[in-house]
Amino acid sequence: MKRALLTGNQSAAEAMRLARIRVLSAYPITPQSPIVEELAEWVASGTFDAKYLRIESEHSAMSSVIGAQLTGVRAGTATSSVGLALMHEVLNVASGLRLPIVMPVVNRALVAPWSLWCDHQDAMAERDSGWMQVFAENGQEILDLMFIAYRAAEDTRVLLPCMVNLDGFFLSHMKEVVIIPDQQEIDEFLPPYQASNLFLDPERPMFVNNLTGPADFTEMRYQQRVAFEQAAEVLPEIMKEFEKRFGRAHYMVETYSCEDAEAVVVTMGSMSGTAKYAVDQLRNQGQRVGAVKIVSFRPFPANIIRELLGNIPRVGIIDRSAGLGAETGPLSQEVRSALKGEIPEVLSFVAGLGGRDVPPETFYRAFDVLQNAPARHEVTWLDVQDNAMSIREVTAPC
Repeated sequence: MKRALLTGNQSAAEAMRLARIRVLSAYPITPQSPIVEELAEWVASGTFDAKYLRIESEHSAMSSVIGAQLTGVRAGTATSSVGLALMHEVLNVASGLRLPIVMPVVNRALVAPWSLWCDHQDAMAERDSGWMQVFAENGQEILDLMFIAYRAAEDTRVLLPCMVNLDGFFLSHMKEVVIIPDQQEIDEFLPPYQASNLFLDPERPMFVNNLTGPADFTEMRYQQRVAFEQAAEVLPEIMKEFEKRFGRAHYMVETYSCEDAEAVVVTMGSMSGTAKYAVDQLRNQGQRVGAVKIVSFRPFPANIIRELLGNIPRVGIIDRSAGLGAETGPLSQEVRSALKGEIPEVLSFVAGLGGRDVPPETFYRAFDVLQNAPARHEVTWLDVQDNAMSIREVTAPC
């Protein structure tokens, strides 16, 4: 093993190199571009043995990855925001074909208004596309979760693609010290890819993604549901094996100072580190608060959530996605559904949209609302400005 100062994008690229992907389909988009640029440099220098494809769009990038993976090699790409949205059609092809593709997604807001900065709307828009989704808190988690994702996705009990989500700029461009395993260590943890279920072989021709009528369609969708149920069991197994081999523990859900907590906030992604800091500061003031970080959004760990949060009096969920048109944001919907009928009072929050920072003060406000405000069903936007309704307001001429 070695230690290196890496950005989150470099951590993702390093994981793809160590996983020995053999086809890389690249299309640039901010803030993801450095991932494929780093891999391109390694291919050009001869230090990375892979076929590098320069593609005209994200739709074509995923299409070519699907084709390459069907031939029996690990293939990969990376994307962000509107690039992920452009992939939407073929994301469902990948999951429906049960191809265990692992893709870093550098989270960035969708348009309009146009934004280059982080929120989780891009990933949330694909939450029902049949892909597993995990969210990293820091650079080390990006690297580790990539390896865990490959193992889980390729497990024959699962055979589902996986997005490894990392917050744009907050993680993608920030440097941290990351422990990088040796190639031999990863080769032992992640054996060579073996195509199964569907594959392309001239000697054994088969239909792939053929037109399927009502007689079989439901059953094929049901197979995917069973795969997600299996994934919820496989992921903890692989995380335990990873900890045994590499000494770093990972969980589908991570708790922090929750043993005696009377109020807990639930987060995903890079804001989770700030949540822990805020908890420490409030604990020093005598407040019994805690934090819960959800790593696996798909499969959603509802049973674990019920076990961990069922006896905590007040729970607040902070979404980094607006959840427009719904009663709450997507993460809050999932947690509230899991806790339905349980004891806690569950409150929903939104913060950090479009790259807005989520400092400790945002969490102090969330805990204040949780502990002191009357119970409410509406969403509290923690960091919205008082003049929100006047910003860029347009009055039509008479």
